[in-house]
Amino acid sequence: MILPIGILINTAAVAIGGLVGAAGGRYLTRELKDGLQMIFAGCAMCMGIYMAGKLENMTPFVFAMLVGTGIGLVLHLGQMVERAARKMQRGMQVLLKAGDCGESAALVTILIIFCASGTGIYGSIISGMTGDHSILISKSVLDFFTAVIFAADLGAVVSLTAIPQAVVFLAVFSVAGMIFPLCTPDMINDFKAVGGFIMFTSGFRMLKLRMFPTADMLPAMVLIMPCSWLWTNCLLPLLS
Repeated sequence: MILPIGILINTAAVAIGGLVGAAGGRYLTRELKDGLQMIFAGCAMCMGIYMAGKLENMTPFVFAMLVGTGIGLVLHLGQMVERAARKMQRGMQVLLKAGDCGESAALVTILIIFCASGTGIYGSIISGMTGDHSILISKSVLDFFTAVIFAADLGAVVSLTAIPQAVVFLAVFSVAGMIFPLCTPDMINDFKAVGGFIMFTSGFRMLKLRMFPTADMLPAMVLIMPCSWLWTNCLLPLLS
């Protein structure tokens, strides 16, 4: 039985980071915050490149990315994620000391970062399938410092985002554990490549260089495994 160790570490990092930021955030300068955010983006991009290097089959990868992102855009998945975050934000609003629009928007942002990021969803799936917690543990380091930075402005309420994060990630983890027996090594590696690509593009969003629709890309993570299986077992033998 695989235990959700990575998820527990990730949620603990967010909770502790929020408390640390609330207690010592006044000592963080704007220059330090901006510099760390650039490093976060660079780390996310490096993690993405590393995982994308595991790609086994290029054709199903390209197909899944294009069709999956298209489905996400047509369904407005990114907007659905934002609406869900706003509902969670309203439930936490009473805990904000000052409930102005700026703080509300910031809380929605961190709920999306911590609970619905491609890296977190992908890491939870890999953790549930293979027991490899390295992605979530690496994300925990990033999330800790992200929570510290946001909590410097919002206070200890940032720590409470660990609760919906744990709920979302544990649900994904459980489903992934049921899917794993049906997967081949090639399917898993192609899935890792899709997740790596989404992680890489999230770095551009962090740097505000290009706002890739990372939430809309999530359906590609559903499509890649059946596409990889069909390519390897049905289409590729016909072309050989």
